[in-house]
Amino acid sequence: MEQSGPRPVIAIIGAGIAGLAAAFFLRDEPAQVIVLDGAPQPGGKLAVAEVAGCQVDVGAEALLTRRPEGTGLIGAAGLDGDLVPAATTAARIWSRGEMRPLPARQFMGVPADAAGLAQAGLLSAAGLARARLEPGLPSTHRDGDVPVASYVAARFGQEVVDRLVDPLLGGVYAGRSEDLSFEATLPALADASRRHATLTAAAAALLPPPPADHTPADHTPADHTASDGAASAPRPPVFSSLAGGLGTLPPALATASGAQLRTGAMVRELVPTDRGWRLTIGSAHAPEWLDADAVILALPARPASRLLAGVPGAAAASAGLGEISYASMAIVTLAYPVAAFPRLPDTSGYLVPAVDGHPVKAVTFSSVKWPQLRQRAADLIFVRCSLGRIGEEQVLQRDDAELTALAAADLAAATGVRGAATASLVTRWGGALPQYTVGHLDRVARIQASLATQPRLAGCGAAYAGVGIPACIATARAAVDQVVAELQKDGSHVSN
Repeated sequence: MEQSGPRPVIAIIGAGIAGLAAAFFLRDEPAQVIVLDGAPQPGGKLAVAEVAGCQVDVGAEALLTRRPEGTGLIGAAGLDGDLVPAATTAARIWSRGEMRPLPARQFMGVPADAAGLAQAGLLSAAGLARARLEPGLPSTHRDGDVPVASYVAARFGQEVVDRLVDPLLGGVYAGRSEDLSFEATLPALADASRRHATLTAAAAALLPPPPADHTPADHTPADHTASDGAASAPRPPVFSSLAGGLGTLPPALATASGAQLRTGAMVRELVPTDRGWRLTIGSAHAPEWLDADAVILALPARPASRLLAGVPGAAAASAGLGEISYASMAIVTLAYPVAAFPRLPDTSGYLVPAVDGHPVKAVTFSSVKWPQLRQRAADLIFVRCSLGRIGEEQVLQRDDAELTALAAADLAAATGVRGAATASLVTRWGGALPQYTVGHLDRVARIQASLATQPRLAGCGAAYAGVGIPACIATARAAVDQVVAELQKDGSHVSN
């Protein structure tokens, strides 16, 4: 399939949130934008499905509001009226068979307040005593990047890692803190730790000051008010979604972008040409070809690595992308009658430490977190159970009925919910979450440097600089700016 005409052709490979954001950012450019994806529908890890007659998110379900890229894109697409804040960000940890609050003042599990850590009751007496030593310890030298677990354990002891840090990082990355990069997964804390003698002080520097009458309570740092005790303006919500679920964002972006979207179109080969790039699409028995002036790779790391493997001069990018591993996971969505809960949940959900050996790593009470679900189905409580950490693939090999039973059993043990769910749905996400292992930032720098040697070729997505939706959108913006600037420099009819 040859493309011709006065407008340059920009091919975007991948129709997840990064690829669709890139297409949207190109909407006003005088270019022909074509988005290709091998999946049958766009959206990547954003999707909605029907459970008990309601549309619910079965992929990513929350947007970090404090980063402007996500809400900015939603507003630009005309959907800002559909933004809904989370009703609560309070969360707990189901640890050693008991539901415990998160310490009031902590940053991704790293304590900023010894009194709050003690009140949460997550640590043993010995673990708490060890953690209390942290402010008096000499600074811990870091020679380059280090694993989160080893650095935090050296400061606070292993229990803080096992009972706090690991569950929180597991909820974000489905990874393990002994492998994850301190610099890449906790960049703000890593930076603050270079300016403060203790990790307690570094964590505290990243949090709003506590109110004058502060007593530890069951809430997140975002719930704090002004430190002078006076009433302060309400803080913006930490998380938001869309009224119909975040899974409604991809089709809306696809339409608003005006790009040509081709699903079921797997790109198998990428070859440089005098004009730019030639893409081979489809099966070996019935291939198609697309000539493009510029290409944006909005793919997970491994398929991007395979496409770059045959590109002269891109060996470093291909190798670096090939080093990034991914964790698979499954979401089990359960709908229960309200009466099934002996006590209605009053938090957004809970996390589960890996050391306790439960298959479920996180639970979200979707009907509590997102009021629009209660408005649609007042007689039901929707619960979202996340299963699968890196290295736990054998759990995910069970069939849907077994996974549902595992999730329901864990939920019953944690909450006392009675009886069977009214409806359930298992959604499997193979290779869903990139693992930012030690050295990730240097790895990404090598990848980007290698891609920069290729004319009008850029990469974006969760593999680079953050797995959240706003971070993916930011990489899409950068990729678009790069290829547009190169097309301008080469004299193509594209204006930024």
